[in-house]
Amino acid sequence: MTCGVDTMATEEKKIRIELVKSVISSKPKQRRTVKALGLRKINSSVELPASPAILGMVRVVSHLVKVEEI
Repeated sequence: MTCGVDTMATEEKKIRIELVKSVISSKPKQRRTVKALGLRKINSSVELPASPAILGMVRVVSHLVKVEEI
């Protein structure tokens, strides 16, 4: 039995975020944001849903990361 929600319509877009610069010389708030995104080392990457909260976090550290849509 379905609840009337189309599963294809509820799929969110995903983005791949890769850390390309070191966080050593960045501000503490930016370091915490990178850690909250799940990035630890340079060239590490994560796939996350493209929600407004995640996109806002990416905007804060845009000079440290590379983003591509999946």
